[in-house]
Amino acid sequence: MLPEPHRLHQRADFSRTVRRGRRAGKRDLVVHVLVDHPDPGDPGLRVRFGGPRFGLIVSKAVGPAVVRHRVARRLRHICAELTADISAEVDIVIRALPGAAGADSDELRRQLRNGLRRLDLPAAADPGTPL
Repeated sequence: MLPEPHRLHQRADFSRTVRRGRRAGKRDLVVHVLVDHPDPGDPGLRVRFGGPRFGLIVSKAVGPAVVRHRVARRLRHICAELTADISAEVDIVIRALPGAAGADSDELRRQLRNGLRRLDLPAAADPGTPL
């Protein structure tokens, strides 16, 4: 399960990541990444706890509720594995495409890792395993 500090909750955070971040499309996933470099002069400076934050978008196009929840559970589990390898100032939004319903966990993991590798994410201070 993905711990609370590693989840995106606010609509504004999702929108900011999707609109301002970089994107990598794969067969069953689209990965949006925004590296948030805080500006010390910004009066709205946010304090970040934990590590990278992940958000999931699994629309009705993926399938009925049972299928969407299964895809979301798989993606959350994969994201939990990646938290130690990604720098803390990174926000990631993963949008599942309809093909994700038929993909197994290993395929989703491979596509997500390839998408993140393609976007050249900053590594964590003490990376466990390379993406």
